[in-house]
Amino acid sequence: MADHKHTNRLIEASSPYLLQHAHNPVDWFPWGEEALEQAKKENKPIIVSIGYSACHWCHVMERESFENEDIADIMNEHFVCIKVDREERPDVDQVYMEAVHAMGLQGGWPLNVFLLPDQRPFYGGTYFPAKGWAQLCMQVNRAFNEQFDELAKSADGFMNTLGRSEVEKYGLVGQGNEFKKEAVHEMYLKFAENFDLQKGGNNRAPKFPMPVVYEFLLKEAHINQNEEALEHVKRTLDHIALGGIYDQLGGGFTRYSTDMDWFVPHFEKMLYDNGQLVSLYAHTYQTTKKELYKEIVYHTIDWLEREMTSSEGGFYSALDADSEGEEGRFYLWTVQEFLDLLGPDAELMLDYYNITSGNWEPGKNIPFRSGSDEEFAKTNGL
Repeated sequence: MADHKHTNRLIEASSPYLLQHAHNPVDWFPWGEEALEQAKKENKPIIVSIGYSACHWCHVMERESFENEDIADIMNEHFVCIKVDREERPDVDQVYMEAVHAMGLQGGWPLNVFLLPDQRPFYGGTYFPAKGWAQLCMQVNRAFNEQFDELAKSADGFMNTLGRSEVEKYGLVGQGNEFKKEAVHEMYLKFAENFDLQKGGNNRAPKFPMPVVYEFLLKEAHINQNEEALEHVKRTLDHIALGGIYDQLGGGFTRYSTDMDWFVPHFEKMLYDNGQLVSLYAHTYQTTKKELYKEIVYHTIDWLEREMTSSEGGFYSALDADSEGEEGRFYLWTVQEFLDLLGPDAELMLDYYNITSGNWEPGKNIPFRSGSDEEFAKTNGL
């Protein structure tokens, strides 16, 4: 067993993510009364750092900042530091993600939020490089000691936003409990403002599949006979199915696309994303009878059964983005690998999956398809 210079309270946790941080020099607390009472007792601001075990940028920030003894000294001296596994405490994650959005900031993981000792959030963000994180911690400490009233005022504003209902947040008009199809269409119009009419999804990167949104659009299409809503679902699902965000060889969807074209994935795969996307593709197949969607359903289920099913029962929650110390290495291919594996069939498959001297980085390729199998067969005289 390896000797560790540092061991903190997270050593008692059952969460794989918290255990990953159990030997950081940061004096981490798990979420709970002990940490919250400590902050009040010492009158220190709180750092809540939220992530999950398969999160690439969580790993990067740990290596750069949370394993850095100088940065840990700053955090330990001036803050009560809490680590949260979002898969174990989605309730905590949701509250502070909404707080960061209320601040006008983009959310994601790792999610790092600064709180007053009474848990009111006043600033936050996602990944910070080591130098920027150290500077931010010092600036927050200085503001806490010298500008507390301003921080408290900001925190009150964010708390008011968090307390608003969904109807208020999205500018909808509450009309009692009676269901009306006009309300569904009104929600659709809000979503439609941000449609990418070329590649599907929303009109900015990064692009998340967001299956719940497209399930809603299917309902809008049915309830209000809205062909535009259905077309956007099909446009989105087509590009996702053919893009790099979908593992063309092994099956399964990665977490999101870093670009507008669904090409460059953030390589981790989450069980809950894939489960919802299987349902979405199945429901869309029921509506459209498009064979591509049926193929994606079965291909993804094969992957779930092969790679995500535990021999002890149940399913694994995620696959890490990193392998062999590199993000996405397992999913990247070279021309030579195709030649070695496929022999005389390699040339056709290189074309099918767009494998070149490097479609992502020199020598490295993310497999993707340029069109349907029917289009490929016609182009190649098959």
